[in-house]
Amino acid sequence: MNGEPSKLNLPNFLTGFRFIAAPVLLWLAWNGHGVAFMGLLAVAFLTDMLDGMVARMTGQVTQFGATLDSWADVITYLTIALCCWWLWPEIVRRELFYVGLIIASCLLPALAGILKFGRFTSYHTWGVKIAAASMGLTLYILFLYGLAWPFRIAAVICIMAAIEEIVITWLLPEPESNLRSVWDVLKRSMPSGHQR
Repeated sequence: MNGEPSKLNLPNFLTGFRFIAAPVLLWLAWNGHGVAFMGLLAVAFLTDMLDGMVARMTGQVTQFGATLDSWADVITYLTIALCCWWLWPEIVRRELFYVGLIIASCLLPALAGILKFGRFTSYHTWGVKIAAASMGLTLYILFLYGLAWPFRIAAVICIMAAIEEIVITWLLPEPESNLRSVWDVLKRSMPSGHQR
């Protein structure tokens, strides 16, 4: 044994569920099964909420798990965008600007990390967690009840979280995982007398 933690653990299985769910979500949307799509998407969102929590509770927080989770997020968001276009094209057309903000909030931080560090970043900030929760909840409000303003607010929250991630990438000299906020990074560069 080389002392490295196993990659076959419960948190990674929870994250891996989203990779498996993505093609099923695509199939459901392509075939017009909106209710089943929303049901499976709810399970995917639940695994996204649980994987990090389980990793912390079981002491299985790893760089591999953090990176896997970030890739699963990108795949899930892009899958959602495509599926919603197939299922509810008129709503997506009407909300295209806000859909674009959410897609950009997923892709731009990833691009910034690749350009600076040559790899995907996985900060998992509080801002991103709040953005993901608000986006997930407001998708249901938008597509099941037709109410758009919560989704639009969620899109703005997503882009603000993305800007924070880009700033973190700009500030860090080398890649790190699982940072709470840009403030955590800024505190490190302050002289010790200025930290509270």
